[in-house]
Amino acid sequence: MTLLAVACALGAMTVFGIAAVLQGVATSRAVDLAVLDPRLLLHLARQPVFLAALLLNGLGFLLHVAALQTLPLFLVQAVISGSVAVTAVLSVRVLRVPLLGLQRLSVLLVVLGLALLAPTAKASEVLPAGAGSPGVLLGVVVAVALAAAAVRGLPGAAGPVLLGLLAGAGFGVVAVSARLLPDLGPGLLAEPLAYVLVLAGTVAYLVYSAAMQRGSVTTATAAMVVTQTVVPAVAGLLLGDEVRSGLVPLAVTGFALALAGALALARYESGPFAVPPPLGPA
Repeated sequence: MTLLAVACALGAMTVFGIAAVLQGVATSRAVDLAVLDPRLLLHLARQPVFLAALLLNGLGFLLHVAALQTLPLFLVQAVISGSVAVTAVLSVRVLRVPLLGLQRLSVLLVVLGLALLAPTAKASEVLPAGAGSPGVLLGVVVAVALAAAAVRGLPGAAGPVLLGLLAGAGFGVVAVSARLLPDLGPGLLAEPLAYVLVLAGTVAYLVYSAAMQRGSVTTATAAMVVTQTVVPAVAGLLLGDEVRSGLVPLAVTGFALALAGALALARYESGPFAVPPPLGPA
């Protein structure tokens, strides 16, 4: 069961990385709209490449949730962080973004970190959710939306990086909510955490799309991965996730290497996408 969960996490990492590249192509062609403007999704939905990215993200989401039913947040989120390495490698071919020596080393750091981290996780049941968990997580989602609206006008690389970090926080809420879900059966319809999860995913996806529209796909994705990885990992440990006995140093080393690789990629701001110019207003 643990191996199957690890396979689900690795599958989610791969499809998320591919989807990020496709979404980057789509958002670079879309008209520039305000952060959290639903019209952005309408513009994007006209493009087959975005619909493909949406399908891949849906598949990745299902694999992600399946992995979180058994594995601790620190492992699953670290594996998901490897999607930025997938994105960086594919960007060379699809977006014609050069991958320099430092970026190649960063990709290797992510892979090495995940290899060290994988055997340290202790499989466990779903974590118990407190009565106030949905309200707290909903408050985080609202804070992410307000902060994204506040930073949308920042010039230079600061805007895309901050939007990426905020998107990661939103996706972190998705991960924590999924880890706290009691099961994946019909009872989900009566579970407040399920609705918080959907709302958090929608807000995070809009903010992430806006981040990629204003900066490179690699920078937006890497910035997102930082908060998407660290915030849920810390939350999971506080809620009861465990590391295998005697493997804490290995877990810390693997987590640090994977995150360092993602951070190094986040410092890399690529040039313009090699794609057609943006669409005009509808």
